[in-house]
Amino acid sequence: MKQTYNRTLTACYTGYVIQAIVNNFIPLLFLTFQSSYHISMRSITLLITVNFLIQLLVDCLSAGFIDRIGYRASMVIAHAAAAAGLVCLTFLPEILPSPFAGLLLSVAIYALGGGLLEVMLIPIVEALPTKNKEKTMSLLHSFYCWGHVAVVLISTIFFALFGLGSWKIMAVLWALVPLYNLFVFRKAPLCPLIAEDEEGLPLGAVLKKPAFWILMVIMTCAGASEQAVSQWASAFAEQGLGVSKSIGDLAGPMFFAVCMGSSRLLYGFFGEKLNLKKAMILSGALCIFSYCMISLSPLPALSLLGCGICGFSVGIMWPGAFSIGASVLKGGGTALFALMALAGDLGCSGGPSFVGLISAHAGDNPKGLSVNTDF
Repeated sequence: MKQTYNRTLTACYTGYVIQAIVNNFIPLLFLTFQSSYHISMRSITLLITVNFLIQLLVDCLSAGFIDRIGYRASMVIAHAAAAAGLVCLTFLPEILPSPFAGLLLSVAIYALGGGLLEVMLIPIVEALPTKNKEKTMSLLHSFYCWGHVAVVLISTIFFALFGLGSWKIMAVLWALVPLYNLFVFRKAPLCPLIAEDEEGLPLGAVLKKPAFWILMVIMTCAGASEQAVSQWASAFAEQGLGVSKSIGDLAGPMFFAVCMGSSRLLYGFFGEKLNLKKAMILSGALCIFSYCMISLSPLPALSLLGCGICGFSVGIMWPGAFSIGASVLKGGGTALFALMALAGDLGCSGGPSFVGLISAHAGDNPKGLSVNTDF
């Protein structure tokens, strides 16, 4: 692959780090927002819901407008929105009549960027002339995990050194990442997903393919399997092991992210030696084992270990499904990836909510967890 396309690929890797920033930075500040702006926790949790709903809306609408305005324009808009939303966090709550309205508007702006990034990065990488698509796709998705780890680690260290009162400076510093990547994408060469001499597969034809609906189910299950554990990992660590909230975040979600990123990284380096479909079947079996370990183990430490095993097992499900989709539904174009991202996001939202609702309905509170049914 030419050096110029290596620059494009690196920018796509950075794009997934940006998505990790917009999804994982603001949850670190929930208690700060509650004390500084006197906002109820129920209202603060609405920020997550709005972020999710807008990204889902972008998933739905992007199939119709991305091909019209072009990949480059879409990426510029995505990065500009991500940077603007993070910067707006620092002043909109202060200047609007309601601080919560300022936070909500800021989240809505960067959620637009996050949704576009999720839809656009995969087809851009898929179109590049790489030799092993599965390997490249797995490496691409691993950068979201490493971005998640970086957000938690760097922000925690920054707050420890300069105090939580300096969170606005941290927000601006994180905004520099999408701002930098915006200028990279303005010049980076892009390839069309469907060549001029090839005929694309119409959306109606894609919807008639049984393989498409199987992939939609796989994407939904992949998102649910990932987030149902990721969202509860901190509670397992904090309440089950009796550690502080900060340690719980590091031992829970970050442990999960490291295991998931390691899985994707390993497949990225050695994926050409494995059969992707067989690897995904084995990953599904390991995921079932990890869920049994989490729910049935009498020791909280083993349950936490099960969270890590779950992160490792679900690592290749999401990128693997995209790779299979690109292979068996050639010519599906941007619409195919947008619909698959939509299915994955539905799973990401429904998984944690389903776990909470089932636990609440059963009157069961495993490992001493407090069930949050706000969603």
